[in-house]
Amino acid sequence: LDRARGYVTSSLDPVSGGVHCVLGGASKRDYVVTSTLASQTPPAVGRALGFSLARTLLGEDYEYYNEMDASDHDPLSFVTLGDGSVHNAHFLSALNLSLYARHHRNFRCPVVFGISDNDLSISLRGHGHLNAFVDRLEKGGGIPVYRANGNDMFDVYDKTVQATQQARLRSAPAIIVYQNIVRRFGHAASDRQSAYLSQAEIQAFAKSDVLSSAIVQTVENAQYGISCSELNNRFRHIGECCVKAFEAASLEPKLTCRQDLLDRVSQPMVQVARLPADMIIGGGISGNALNANRSINENGGSKDVMRKHMTRVIAETMEAYKDIVYIGEDVTHGGYYLVTDQLVNQFPSRVCDFAPDETTLLGAAIGFSQVGLTPIVEIPYAKYLDCGADMFFEAIIYNWLSNGKCPNGMIIRLQGFGSGKFGGNFHTHNSLHMPPGIDIVCYSNGEDYVRGFRNAVLQARNGRIVMFVDCTSLLNARHLYGRDRAWERPYPSTNEIMGFHDIRRYGVGAKAVVVSYGDGVVTCLRAQQALSETCEMEDYEFDVIDCPYLNDVPDGLKEVLGDYEYVLFADICKEGQNPFSAMITKLQNQNALPKHWRFASAQPTYNPLGNLLTFLCEEDIMAAYKNLIAMK
Repeated sequence: LDRARGYVTSSLDPVSGGVHCVLGGASKRDYVVTSTLASQTPPAVGRALGFSLARTLLGEDYEYYNEMDASDHDPLSFVTLGDGSVHNAHFLSALNLSLYARHHRNFRCPVVFGISDNDLSISLRGHGHLNAFVDRLEKGGGIPVYRANGNDMFDVYDKTVQATQQARLRSAPAIIVYQNIVRRFGHAASDRQSAYLSQAEIQAFAKSDVLSSAIVQTVENAQYGISCSELNNRFRHIGECCVKAFEAASLEPKLTCRQDLLDRVSQPMVQVARLPADMIIGGGISGNALNANRSINENGGSKDVMRKHMTRVIAETMEAYKDIVYIGEDVTHGGYYLVTDQLVNQFPSRVCDFAPDETTLLGAAIGFSQVGLTPIVEIPYAKYLDCGADMFFEAIIYNWLSNGKCPNGMIIRLQGFGSGKFGGNFHTHNSLHMPPGIDIVCYSNGEDYVRGFRNAVLQARNGRIVMFVDCTSLLNARHLYGRDRAWERPYPSTNEIMGFHDIRRYGVGAKAVVVSYGDGVVTCLRAQQALSETCEMEDYEFDVIDCPYLNDVPDGLKEVLGDYEYVLFADICKEGQNPFSAMITKLQNQNALPKHWRFASAQPTYNPLGNLLTFLCEEDIMAAYKNLIAMK
């Protein structure tokens, strides 16, 4: 009945809750899959790599092993795909990672790739590629290949046992190809087989029945002691049960409530107490700089740049939670911006470099999360997220697809964001992917970064995906004006946590406010200073709000917007690809915006190498603000 529920998308389907026809999810060892897609393979390799690591780090606390009895084998990751999917970059990346990890890094990676071969990739014939491909792997690729007759259930069983035993024995990848499989009924409901198959081929495929050959094998094998009539009766009984199950499932309710689909996009948010007002409100530019650093004596910490605080809070997190692992590219030597400097010395088995392939980096993070770890994933430059985009979206959709049973809790650190001259568009990206189910934050200073990171860890360990967007220009920033060292901040006390609904205010009492985030906050404060120096009009005074949470309108922002007659949203992302556009729409729909408001953003183009021409600048904010206050 449960299987029938999946096919008819009943809301009572225990796997997806009625959103898709999927398999799996019966236990923590059974992962949700939608088809024989290659995108399943990077997470499968991640699970294979994560098994032994999780067991080492978590020991007796590892839930996976607590579920196993003494007769269970060491865990193995088994993933299936079709013969057409061997062309897909996801599979090729996953296969490459498994071989690289086991044979060149000596990491345990017990994974079996099961390839179903019906010689048809929808309409495209195989042309012998799969056999040639696995032959090359077997002869010189360092991976054993097993071949089973897909129409012989005994051969399928025997070869699968051999492949899994070999993978477990060597803690290494193996391949099994299920050959001669016949696709009886076309690829999908919309598949027009007659466009590429003859009627004779279609009829021959439809007559082929692997179940019939399995029945013959069973009857002819005397050790089973089952007669043809007994099997025939069982076959009829199962058929009747299937018909009844589908009839019952088809009458069950479907999803009818939009809110249910909204609620399932991510795990429930861990509630964090709001910070007291005196921690997040300043009294003007210079006054706020002093207020922002007021806790230096109270907390016993020294002021420092954002990057140093980032390193410290990551170490603090890894010290507190043994399930946290840090993965990325070049992270063991400190990363491109030294954020992970010396961390590998403190946590040698938990800070790990991956080859430069964001598909397998993010795919492995999914696998790590699925076996009980909480990965922090460093993407070297924001533009590089495009290279692993599909795994990024797959990680996010799992919670929705599994009705909350299979979340992929993790933290993603997206570097190389915001204004900068290095690398042009490919290293100073300023547009964001914001699908439902992810929390995105962008902090402007090290003090709030630490507080926000502590919140992110709580959320990720509860199954949510949190992405930090780190502005390059802020990492080592010390000064706001001249050499005032106003942007150095103290390290917050361990009990200080900044939730998603907290904002920071620079100034209180003006009739106008500019809202920004990340390095836009610094740009706004400098624009404020420039206006005060060039204009004598009282109208040019404004407060600045730092709004680091970008997915929704934080409560903190809604609570204070009513204090202002004018509001300018200054978004550091490109026009048309920015978070504030959606935020403004929500506020307008809720009648929460003042009558007079304006929007400024970076230019809708790409960033050239060596200059800051396209980024949001002080002049943009000053011009937009002057235009705003002219609305009387």
